[in-house]
Amino acid sequence: MRPTTIAVLGGCGHVGLPLALKFAEKGHDVTIVDIDAAAVEAIARGEMPFLERDAAPLLRAHVGNNLRATTDPSAVSGAEVVVCIVGTPIDEHLNPQVEKLVGLIHDLGPHLRAGQLFVLRSTVYPGATAHLARVLDERAPGIDVAFCPERVAQGHALREFEELPQLVSGVTPRARERARDLFGCMTDKLVEVEPLEAELGKLFCNSWRYIVFAAANQFYSLCVSHGIDFYRVWGAITQDYPRLAGFPRAGFAAGPCLFKDTMQLAAFYNNEFTLGQSAMLVNEGLPRVLVQHLREAAAPLRERTVGILGMTFKGDNDDTRESLAFKLRKLLALECRAVLCTDELARGAWWRSLDEVLAQADVLVIGAPHARYRALTPRQRVLDPWNLLGRGGLLA
Repeated sequence: MRPTTIAVLGGCGHVGLPLALKFAEKGHDVTIVDIDAAAVEAIARGEMPFLERDAAPLLRAHVGNNLRATTDPSAVSGAEVVVCIVGTPIDEHLNPQVEKLVGLIHDLGPHLRAGQLFVLRSTVYPGATAHLARVLDERAPGIDVAFCPERVAQGHALREFEELPQLVSGVTPRARERARDLFGCMTDKLVEVEPLEAELGKLFCNSWRYIVFAAANQFYSLCVSHGIDFYRVWGAITQDYPRLAGFPRAGFAAGPCLFKDTMQLAAFYNNEFTLGQSAMLVNEGLPRVLVQHLREAAAPLRERTVGILGMTFKGDNDDTRESLAFKLRKLLALECRAVLCTDELARGAWWRSLDEVLAQADVLVIGAPHARYRALTPRQRVLDPWNLLGRGGLLA
């Protein structure tokens, strides 16, 4: 694809910024548009606002050259391609909020123009792409609309852009062709589908992972309730047995995507997605399982100070969004003398140093499996649902 001008809406976040950096690396002229003024200023200084492997040198190489960031939405008007990193979140009733995406289009209306390619990149409710195309046709006729969902693992996006196939869809044949040319600059692994197929495909991917994690967590909870070490069973049945190669370990299944996307699929299926809804009950209930085990195995819990090691939603990541470690913290606060929290990569008002937690806690819980914790040999008993320390899944 020839070099082109690209605007990335919501481009300061975990999905948008790596994509903007990759487009800049491929020679395109990229403008990030975001409402987060602090993140925009950090990017302008060449500073990454979050952890993404290999991103910092790439940002420093391109910012001020063919990459810039702004809070001014009018910057969209000069772009040939607009990539929208805004999806459809769920509300307090677990229903998708398509109106937030439509509201963004209404706000952008004066800055959009005929001939642009408008690409949805974040997960959307099935049918949202076609609906948005109709809204755009009323507000700014002549815009090509495509849906090309992101599929990368947070923290590894720059590598996976070129390694993984890109799903490409468009409301019209011309939109799909333009989207194919756009993402063809990253990889020749392009899979062309219809918009509804791409929308469902993205939801299927995240719901599948959520359900698989729930299966492991259900087995773990069953074992804990009977005083059995889940990892002795897990290790025995997965050793040299290829048919269980995909059987994950237990642990918190959290973050901003898996739960949300499973609930979007449930809404699309008239709330009859019982497999996904059951997975939600298992995964969201795991913190209570851990507290119940501590209540029985570390009694009297009200006299204990519990330390939580790791508060991000997954290991070796700095993102705390929707982390179940905070749910665990709230539940323990009702049961314990004190709860002390630390993390290797994230910070907050809750943060204590690792040394302080190790010195003061009577019992430890691994909240996020950061690699740093594998080297620990704490004096305390540890509840480690991930078996990161190799002591098993019970309090040991």
